[in-house]
Amino acid sequence: MSLNHVRPWRNIYRRKSRQIMVGDVAIGGDAPIAVQTMTNTLTTDVAATVAQVQAAAEAGADIVRVSVPDEASSKALKEIVRESPVPIVADIHFHYKRGIEAAEAGAACLRINPGNIGDEKRVQEVIKAARDHNCSIRIGVNAGSLEKHLLEKYGEPCPEAMVESGLEHIRILEDNDFHNFKISVKASDVFLSAAAYQGIAEATDAPIHLGITEAGGLVSGTIKSAIGLGNLLWMGIGDTIRVSLSADPVEEVKVGYEILKSLGLRHRGVNIISCPSCARQGFDVIKTVEALEQRLEHIKTPMSLSIIGCVVNGPGEALMTDVGFTGGGAGSGMVYLAGKASHKMSNDQMIDHIVEQVEKKAAELDAAAEAAE
Repeated sequence: MSLNHVRPWRNIYRRKSRQIMVGDVAIGGDAPIAVQTMTNTLTTDVAATVAQVQAAAEAGADIVRVSVPDEASSKALKEIVRESPVPIVADIHFHYKRGIEAAEAGAACLRINPGNIGDEKRVQEVIKAARDHNCSIRIGVNAGSLEKHLLEKYGEPCPEAMVESGLEHIRILEDNDFHNFKISVKASDVFLSAAAYQGIAEATDAPIHLGITEAGGLVSGTIKSAIGLGNLLWMGIGDTIRVSLSADPVEEVKVGYEILKSLGLRHRGVNIISCPSCARQGFDVIKTVEALEQRLEHIKTPMSLSIIGCVVNGPGEALMTDVGFTGGGAGSGMVYLAGKASHKMSNDQMIDHIVEQVEKKAAELDAAAEAAE
């Protein structure tokens, strides 16, 4: 019996969207919500860009976006696509020819901002290139680059203007019999983004790419994204997400997964439940968790680990985790396995021992999953 069956208040009922493909990754429908990020290297530096793509993929990115600002980047993109372990989205701004070149270079998707790519005829040429090369399109509406006529109509960027922009460009794609697209309506303001996404979700069945654009640095951007994206996901809106941080793209992937994991929408790696620590702690909780986060990064199997400093909440939290450690006294604590007290372990050997237990449990879960197939 699943946890959600026992506790129906934990269910999230996702908005029904049609499904498209970005390379070999399904987006929309009943597919898992995809996590993506974007490289921040010079695209013309192929080695650096490929290294960043590979690092993001290793962290769990399903899709990686690469900026294509000039013809030299279009040429580099072909090699990047060839060496990438995940589908590549080409980020296109201002010059429609970059979109055509990116499709020819093997991009799995073209991200175009209709407000700055040019007139409808140019968009049609990009559509043709996408169709000819089996490439999907993301319509990327942004509050900072809305079309002039919409700004004149509404006076300022607002949800209604963003939704209208999105629908205008959906019409162009659909009038050209192109349906392999998703859409985003991003803003740096959480309220504006949320309202625009709710509006576009009601107006189309296209898959939706979520993001709070220019969210900020690692801490502030994570909080802003968690609030904005978390609430939309909770409402069932969103088929793929990108957390925009002024930080290493790998951090964007990590934060994206943590947001999804917190809502039970994706499961990957070790979910550490830990206390903030206080005077009751039987060991240094903060340093222990920092060490375990680094030591357990290689684990991709979904599982849970509780690290609690004392017996106030430790045994209760351990009941609900695969592996647990609760601080005690006299320099040792209790190890819990599958929710049950198993054995004592000294604090000075605890980190190595927990890593060993987590790796063992991950191997068991992987073997069970393989046998079930």
